[in-house]
Amino acid sequence: MTDRILTPLPTDTTFTFEQFLDWKPDYQAYELLDGTPIPMQPTGQHELLTAFIAAELTLESRRQGYPYCFPKQAIVRALGRKSGYIPDVLVVDATALPTEPLWETRSTLTHGRSIPLVVEVVSHNWHMDYGHKFHDYEQLEIQEYWIVDYLGLGGRRYIGSPKQPTLSIYQLVEGEYQGSLLRGNDPIVSQVFPNLQLTAAQIFQS
Repeated sequence: MTDRILTPLPTDTTFTFEQFLDWKPDYQAYELLDGTPIPMQPTGQHELLTAFIAAELTLESRRQGYPYCFPKQAIVRALGRKSGYIPDVLVVDATALPTEPLWETRSTLTHGRSIPLVVEVVSHNWHMDYGHKFHDYEQLEIQEYWIVDYLGLGGRRYIGSPKQPTLSIYQLVEGEYQGSLLRGNDPIVSQVFPNLQLTAAQIFQS
């Protein structure tokens, strides 16, 4: 077996989005924030939560006959910025994919109408989920955005005080996200999955 050649990170310049797509390696997931690649390496618990949510939404989609698919490495491109993200759970309307210019060659989504729902599971860098990603997903007009803060890491202005595990569900209303905070046995109320039978506690305990 030969040694793997690592693709070096840029040091004195930033990427355009197109340069990032050309550069990013296949063996390591990266997101792009304002031209700077950021490696993604989740914890084990983060992966378990992500897998549980993806499985529940996939089953619900099949039960209801929704035309949704759940790509794991697709990139969501921000509008007007050199940024792109790989959501922890990405729900895509398969019927909208023919209108996506970068889907076939780059597995990249550029239209919010193709994305009914994104889910981010909060890790140590919680500012990204509550800040940059919130703004960019809202600007794309993605219908629904969940932030799963299972360790209660987010700022008090986002999850209240005292800090505790919180599921924030943001839904697009007249172009702006309106949110609700769920804890314990609070049921999830989703516009994208209106018949979903799931509570915040079931996610946190998964």
